[in-house]
Amino acid sequence: MKKLAIIDNSLWPDIYNPVEHWTVRIGLSWRSFRAIDGYLPDLDDGYSHLILTGSEASIVDLEPWALAEAALVKEAVERGLTILGSCYGHQLLALALAGPECVRRAPRPEIGWSRVEVLKADPLLGPAGKLFVFSSHYDEVYNLDRGRFEVLARSRHCGVQAFRLRGKNVWGLQAHPEIDPKAAGRLLRGMLKKGFPGQDLIRTALRSTPRDDRWIELISRNFVCL
Repeated sequence: MKKLAIIDNSLWPDIYNPVEHWTVRIGLSWRSFRAIDGYLPDLDDGYSHLILTGSEASIVDLEPWALAEAALVKEAVERGLTILGSCYGHQLLALALAGPECVRRAPRPEIGWSRVEVLKADPLLGPAGKLFVFSSHYDEVYNLDRGRFEVLARSRHCGVQAFRLRGKNVWGLQAHPEIDPKAAGRLLRGMLKKGFPGQDLIRTALRSTPRDDRWIELISRNFVCL
């Protein structure tokens, strides 16, 4: 029986509640764990799938809870779990599997509705092509070993929008497909209130017309089948 563990990396669930966003669409038995509070899943409990959520934290300024999560991720990969990391989770996957030299501050934050190009057909991401999805990140993955990792998607301001660990059901995805326009507005307003950097970018994103191609529907369907 398939069983999902969700590692919730959010800091302020009042503005960003990734567990709610993911579980409303993924039809698996699941349990969530708040990483910031020191709770992580016991991999002996029979989990087949793992989601690492986004976070308002920075992968560059590592906290002890993130290092503990990275160690668990390595073990989950060795055990053969199907893993998806989104945004911060995408960066944490790269950190755990490739090292700190593969994550950095992004030259330009990507905030708002981004056009992502899927470079080739993929069993999780779907067919090659371009689509719109919500993004909000100040850090990024880069400098991956193309022998170990396959880069699957990119955008104008982010060269590694998605990657897969070759030979494994392990994916990182920089964007937030789980965030719909309503949730995006709540997150952006919260970022303004808490004084996040790039206030002009955040305001521009709030004023823009949402362009959501509902990538989450395809990703969630594919994820549970893997």
